[in-house]
Amino acid sequence: MAKYNNIPKPTDAELEILSVLWEHGPNTVRFVNEKLNERREVGYTTTLKFLQIMSEKGLVSRNTEGRTHIYEAAFGQEQIQYQLLDKLLQTAFGGSTQRLVMQALGNSKSSREELEAIKKLINKLEGGKS
Repeated sequence: MAKYNNIPKPTDAELEILSVLWEHGPNTVRFVNEKLNERREVGYTTTLKFLQIMSEKGLVSRNTEGRTHIYEAAFGQEQIQYQLLDKLLQTAFGGSTQRLVMQALGNSKSSREELEAIKKLINKLEGGKS
């Protein structure tokens, strides 16, 4: 799982911002701040500072062509999830996929559709038909 080691590791606050950008696409500081405020109160200047830091870290890119700067996630959601999951798998579960999956399934109620998707994936990984 080393293929995403070059991606900067986002903090929890940075992940919240990335989630907004992944869901809504490239956007302004004001838009990102409004979406964050739907969950919890965050000041505009705080959001701006985080986006500036994220730009320096390479987590977002900034288009400065117009008067309003537009920020865009530099990495896809799947890339960040892969990196974070690998770190969690190695540090918290000693590299054991079984322990990670058992803990995840035991800690939350999965819908019938989610369980069917999991079964299909297992079947596919075992070489069966999907």
